[in-house]
Amino acid sequence: MVATSRRTPLLAAALALPGVLPTHAHAQSAPDKGIFELQYLSYRDWQPGRDRMTVNAPAFYALVPISDTWVVEGGMVYDQMSGASPLYFNTLSGASIGEYRTAGDLKVTKYVGDWAYSVGGFVSSEQDFLSRGGSLNLQFFSEDRNRTWLVGAAFTNDRINATNGVEPNSRRNSWEFVVGVTQALTPNDIVQSNLTFYTGHGYYSDPYKPLDTRPSTRETYAWLTRWNHYFAAPDATMQLGYRLLFDSFGDTSNTFEFSWAQALPWGLVLTPGIRYFAQNSADFYMNPPFPKGYRDGQNYSADTRLASFGAITAGAIVSKTVWDGWNVSLRANYYRQDPSWFIFGTGSPGIQTFSARWFQVNLTKNF
Repeated sequence: MVATSRRTPLLAAALALPGVLPTHAHAQSAPDKGIFELQYLSYRDWQPGRDRMTVNAPAFYALVPISDTWVVEGGMVYDQMSGASPLYFNTLSGASIGEYRTAGDLKVTKYVGDWAYSVGGFVSSEQDFLSRGGSLNLQFFSEDRNRTWLVGAAFTNDRINATNGVEPNSRRNSWEFVVGVTQALTPNDIVQSNLTFYTGHGYYSDPYKPLDTRPSTRETYAWLTRWNHYFAAPDATMQLGYRLLFDSFGDTSNTFEFSWAQALPWGLVLTPGIRYFAQNSADFYMNPPFPKGYRDGQNYSADTRLASFGAITAGAIVSKTVWDGWNVSLRANYYRQDPSWFIFGTGSPGIQTFSARWFQVNLTKNF
């Protein structure tokens, strides 16, 4: 999509609403308390000698039980973006960006004995991009409530109208399917593992990049596994995660995550964390000089976000219960991307390093 291709995947993740396909374990019975959360995100990224994009994004999320078996949840986000696209190799740059995005989602869940189903929908609108979709998720709980199975599907329809007039009224449709399990292994250990399959067809090229022509179909396969272990003596939880993703564009990525949630005096919780991400280049990505390797009628891209590189994200979250039912959390992250950090082979040459930082404040009320 245009909106995501002009941002980094990092920014898209930072701005995401609660997912259509869940990545978090859910309660095995209808919650008896509601949640209301206000969020604010400040994001900035840059490359050597060049400030790029800044984003300010207020958002809110709410979960409301409306009976013993029905729950409604949803959220909205409004983000303002300004700046410029990444440097195109070392000399060329993409389009300037000055726009906004408004997005929202809504999900209704019904709990029926040992299973539950959820129906949801979402919409995201920008000046040059409109995305709409829906989802259906089923959860099945074991009798002892130590295991939860998840099966889900989501459909998305995207409409793209680039402001430069390239490929007006382009469309893309996609389906995403997930199957997973969350298992309590011991009173102190819980494991979650999901398999996801994505398939789509339509317009995947970037209209703001010269000569950018990508396949009209795309498939991805992803395996995500998380393990949380609680240590009683320090009153802390270790959180480990790994994701392996295969893409029909030809790239493969690996993501490793580690965080440590440590309880502190005065009701504070400190959670430092680090993540390493690495991907190899897409089959049709060409190294500089631009437009080396271009052939009319063949797929071609010089978008360095399809190159081979490694990236590290480091940060921390500090949270505290401040009043009865109120909790505040502060999050700070720093991201650095460099082709020399690709440990599974050789990174793509001729690419500028890329850096980003973001701060987020969450104010949550349980009621």
